[in-house]
Amino acid sequence: MWSSYLTGFKTFLKIEKSLSPHSVEAYLNDIKKLTAWLEITNRNCSPGELLLKDFQDFLKWINELGLSPNSQARLISGIKAFYHYLLLENVITTDPTELLEGPKTGRKLPDVLDVNEINKLISAIDLSKPEGERNKAILETLYSCGLRVSELVNLKISNIYFDEGFVRITGKGNKERLVPIGSIALKLIISYLENIRVHVPVKKTCTDIVFLNRRGDKLTRVMIFTIIKNLAASIGLKKKISPHTFRHSFATHLIEGGADLRAVQEMLGHESITTTEIYTHLDREYLRSTILQYHPRN
Repeated sequence: MWSSYLTGFKTFLKIEKSLSPHSVEAYLNDIKKLTAWLEITNRNCSPGELLLKDFQDFLKWINELGLSPNSQARLISGIKAFYHYLLLENVITTDPTELLEGPKTGRKLPDVLDVNEINKLISAIDLSKPEGERNKAILETLYSCGLRVSELVNLKISNIYFDEGFVRITGKGNKERLVPIGSIALKLIISYLENIRVHVPVKKTCTDIVFLNRRGDKLTRVMIFTIIKNLAASIGLKKKISPHTFRHSFATHLIEGGADLRAVQEMLGHESITTTEIYTHLDREYLRSTILQYHPRN
């Protein structure tokens, strides 16, 4: 009963929404949690037979399981998307999830590295090893462009405009954007391509991919996480960091330096400006000193 709707929903997410396989799987898992609960509670219902009260009972159940407010909100978002699809396909005439409310989720400020910490991490890379030069180029590119880890591992040589100092990035939903890249990152990429990558037996499917492992294959997301975590351990950094930390730091340092919020939004590839606005809350001391300096009552 549900499987045919899930198949259609999967196609809808892939074709019409242009979501990545990872995002599609996350949405499908949300619906699978709902159907698992229906089985547990012996509710043999089709999607169109569920009422708002059923969803509220489901939310109560997942809350008792100990799911965090953020995870609950993400789950509700997936279910709402599924019912929106059913409405578009005329499977249902009214959406029972329309009035469904999730838990309040406080906006969590991400961990950010200061410039000194970033310099220490990059300086800790062992350049005597072949992967050292590659890893240095990776970290500089992450920080210079504010890329997501998926964007980094899929970065193509043909999408780097070396003379102009830009890279073309394909982000979420296959949306493209042009991002400026710093001269240091560009020099390190060129050095890696000319001195290290040329000696790697490149797989046919990866001839245009910038960063490769020693077998000539594309790097995994996990590999980038491992590189960064090992470097953090080597310098005794206590902060919990990941590749995304470089993206957060990139945005924060730009805004601290006075960059326009809209420009940062464009560079990060955020669909909504409210997502970018989180970075304006990070530099509290700068904000305080500005108010003290310029407010007429001070």
